[in-house]
Amino acid sequence: QVRLVESGGGLVQAGGSLRLSCVVSGSIFSISFMGWYRQAPGKQRELVATITSGGTTNYADSVKGRFAISRTNAKNTVYLQMNSLKPEDTAVYYCNLKYLTQTYWGQGTQVTVSS
Repeated sequence: QVRLVESGGGLVQAGGSLRLSCVVSGSIFSISFMGWYRQAPGKQRELVATITSGGTTNYADSVKGRFAISRTNAKNTVYLQMNSLKPEDTAVYYCNLKYLTQTYWGQGTQVTVSS
């Protein structure tokens, strides 16, 4: 069974940094497409960043140049390094795994950026 567990969220001042981690159980991590999404109160969930099994990355325009997604297959872990955080980055951040027709979500981790 595939399970995703996020960690690393918290409260940070504007301009600060956080690194989110998502550990994936199961054997399909290294061949899966991974992503980070976020959902702010009253808003729809939106894509933040993705990374392919080969390491190709993609970012939402709102986080380009500030966030970096990476993965370590030996640890079944995907990361989201978030720098120069802004109050509008405040949201619950979710890890997502896609493999063929399968999609899995983590439980989310709260990120709050104070001004």
